[in-house]
Amino acid sequence: MEEFDSHTEHAQEQAHEAAHEARESWVMGVALTAAILAALAAVTSLLSGHHEHEAMVEQLQASDQWNYYQAKGIKAAILEQRMENEQLNGQQPPAAQAKKLEGYKRDQEEIKAKANEAQESSKLHDRIHITFAGGVTLFQVAIAVAAISALTRRRVFWFVGIALGVVAVGFLASGLITWSASLAHHA
Repeated sequence: MEEFDSHTEHAQEQAHEAAHEARESWVMGVALTAAILAALAAVTSLLSGHHEHEAMVEQLQASDQWNYYQAKGIKAAILEQRMENEQLNGQQPPAAQAKKLEGYKRDQEEIKAKANEAQESSKLHDRIHITFAGGVTLFQVAIAVAAISALTRRRVFWFVGIALGVVAVGFLASGLITWSASLAHHA
């Protein structure tokens, strides 16, 4: 992503230089458009990175919970085997063992719920990350197209850059709406 950012930064610099050299007043608008798009790209990139990080953290927490779930399952299986062996030997297993086994099973259900919740949260953060990443990409392409308009002195590329920027703002808005809806749901 950093390599792509440097290419975008270079394109923005070229647009700015072309604006200073240009006699047409609209070229200054191109430079301003590129600067605004770059600021929005930076914010969107930050949000994308945040949600990518959160998705990984949530997935690690889910993995930890599933490991804990399996450990409880192993303990339950060992205890069940012990109780079966006692019954095969004609002994009645103590009531405390049955109660302990019941506790392991109950613990597993609670752990399973936490693991599933963490996995769902991870998936949500990943979807939001992908939405923001799409926005970053479109902002960067819009900046490059705007720079092309300044370098070639063709307004049509500026309008294409603006259109791509508007679509990128849509990605940014979509990510923010999804994020705020998930925050409201968890509150």
